[in-house]
Amino acid sequence: MSKVEEFEELRPLLFSIAYRILGSVSEAEDAVQETWLRFDGSSTRPTSTKAFVSAAVTRIAIDVLRSARVRREEYVGPWFPEPLLNDPYEDPARAVELADSVSMAALLLLERLSPLERAVFVLREVFAFGFDDVAAAVGRSEAACRQLLVRARRHMEAGRPRFAADGQEQRELATRFFDALKDGDVEGLQDLLAADVQLVGDGGGKAPQLARAVTGAEKVARLLATFILRLVPLDVSFEPHRINGRPGAVFRDRDGKVLHILALDVLEGRIQTIRGVINPDKLGHIGPVADAWAIDREVRQVRRRTN
Repeated sequence: MSKVEEFEELRPLLFSIAYRILGSVSEAEDAVQETWLRFDGSSTRPTSTKAFVSAAVTRIAIDVLRSARVRREEYVGPWFPEPLLNDPYEDPARAVELADSVSMAALLLLERLSPLERAVFVLREVFAFGFDDVAAAVGRSEAACRQLLVRARRHMEAGRPRFAADGQEQRELATRFFDALKDGDVEGLQDLLAADVQLVGDGGGKAPQLARAVTGAEKVARLLATFILRLVPLDVSFEPHRINGRPGAVFRDRDGKVLHILALDVLEGRIQTIRGVINPDKLGHIGPVADAWAIDREVRQVRRRTN
């Protein structure tokens, strides 16, 4: 194969590695492109192209993550990963690990790790790289990588829910949830929510967002029902869609532009967390982005006319 063909075959894997390290679609795509430039510019053909480009994209992602952490510390409100609608990399032998590791809950747990711990965990636990390749990618000895992995596993396990829902249960619960949401059915929504459910939004100061997390089944159900009923007159619609491998939906304005997304975490037969991403900087890869401030003004105008 030519260099281009070899690289394109590995592109889905490289993006998936970079996204899990960075939690950003745009930054992961940039890291993959930089990897291509390094590979294309190499005067010698590596013994293993996969090992070479995987190591390169990992190093680039680690460097980007170190600088991104400063920005995230100054971020306005809660920070969530950029929503991923479709993971381009598939491996039937690692399907469970791949699905679990790309969820918003898992990516937020990965934020607890140092950049090196995160990279080692992703390469070893998610993609099953050998310790020799992991060590080469992060520039540490195999013994040091084993220690990094031990620490990373400890942090990840401490934050994982004890009983996760299976895929079928998630899908069925999500269908009922979005049916109830469409109807503004407060009781129907409340029946599907955990008692201590949380609704959290990420606007980054660039779009209308919740002042703080809303907690409790009744409060969240009422807020969601009110929210959807206010948007109906503005022809805002939503389409259920997998978000980071979990049930969710993409909301669009009357022109089909992306307004925001909702992602659901399901635990023990109930929805435990609802995360909304409305920061326009995090939605552009999904499609043209709506003006959330303009829609907010329209909502207020409609409320004033009807009161």
